[in-house]
Amino acid sequence: MIERIYILESVDPVIFYGVNNVNMQLIKTLFPKLRIVARGNVMKVIGDEDESELFLKKIREVEKYCEEFNSLSEDVILDIIKGKAPVITKQENLIIHGMNGKPIVARTENQQRLVKAFEENDLVFATGPAGTGKTFIAIALAVKALKNKEIRKIILSRPAVEAGEKLGFLPGEMKDKLDPYLQPLYDALQDMVPGAKLKEYMENNVIQIAPLAFMRGRTLNDAVIILDEAQNTTTHQIKMFLTRLGMNAKMIITGDVTQIDLPPTATSGLVQAMQILKGVKGIGKVEFEKKDIVRHKLVQRIVEAYDKFDSKQPRKSGSRTAPADTTNNINNSQDAP
Repeated sequence: MIERIYILESVDPVIFYGVNNVNMQLIKTLFPKLRIVARGNVMKVIGDEDESELFLKKIREVEKYCEEFNSLSEDVILDIIKGKAPVITKQENLIIHGMNGKPIVARTENQQRLVKAFEENDLVFATGPAGTGKTFIAIALAVKALKNKEIRKIILSRPAVEAGEKLGFLPGEMKDKLDPYLQPLYDALQDMVPGAKLKEYMENNVIQIAPLAFMRGRTLNDAVIILDEAQNTTTHQIKMFLTRLGMNAKMIITGDVTQIDLPPTATSGLVQAMQILKGVKGIGKVEFEKKDIVRHKLVQRIVEAYDKFDSKQPRKSGSRTAPADTTNNINNSQDAP
């Protein structure tokens, strides 16, 4: 008789064990010669050495499946432990599996271009209207890279510029002040990473969410770094952010140049950066359009109505929005080396 310990390192025990421990109970019935005690993410196994080794081998396979698909069923457990390959439906343009095994895919042509641009470049600009999935796909690509152990951390950032509010005048501690600005990033992560695992990642700084001002002075290695709402950066802020890029790191910059909340006299850092970095090797660009909007179908109509209204308004001098051809100044993903 020997005793072995197995630690679930890459999955949420709640998903692995199942509702009311139904998965764990099934596993125990499949190894009747072993005494198996599971608490938290630790499983203690007592029994014959050969049987214990077989158990550990099969549990690793089950955990690997659970990590990839963020779900686990009794049928899958039976297939793996009995040596059968689980039935997996192929999903075109799949990035990762989100919560409950939901496939997260690049649904539109420009979402697919963003995936390709990320694979081929170390820095990618993704611009376009709200609701096109720019940030969601960017975060999915980052989570995939983390799961595949291509990087060691994910860093998500936003400029804390909204509707004229100043952080210093808002109530509460700094975290309380910042969380509302960063909530869209939390929402996307919660669709992709199990709650317990996400909490662990954030407590250990594997996933970091911080306002842009907190990036100063850092060199970001072995990471995917995403700057969201970049149209609201100043020229100095975006230059500072872009120069944080370290070894084995990639950046995705997202924004909508028609939704700038900076003071009227300020220049958008995103607009200027895309002009300055025209033709720079290793930089990709994907421009999303109204047809890429994947929210409620009414959102696309709303965007089109506002565009029609804005086109009839007299253009103010010193406008901070990008010229019509600005977003085409950087290499498209298919042109990138």
